[in-house]
Amino acid sequence: MRAYELMVIFDGDLDDSLAAKASDRVSATAKEQGATIEKNDWWGRRKFAYEINHKVEGYYLVLELVAEDGSFISGLDRALRLADDVVRHKLIRLPDSEAAKRGLIGAS
Repeated sequence: MRAYELMVIFDGDLDDSLAAKASDRVSATAKEQGATIEKNDWWGRRKFAYEINHKVEGYYLVLELVAEDGSFISGLDRALRLADDVVRHKLIRLPDSEAAKRGLIGAS
């Protein structure tokens, strides 16, 4: 098993209900691609440290994912790149020691 952390920033011009629907859509896409969501952390609307695409704030979502392998990454990445309401996204594989600390995988 491998553990991943995904951060997605949605357009700050969305209203709260549309941002929540976008968050649900990302979670559903991750599940469809073969990942299991262990933690869903919705940060809400936050100001950016610097302007991105002429925007000064956005909605933040952090997901902790677990999957057998990395085969889900390409489909999820494609869906996020094509989504108009996603400003930025970043997916990283957590080191096994960090994933074990968070309780996402068994200690190795």
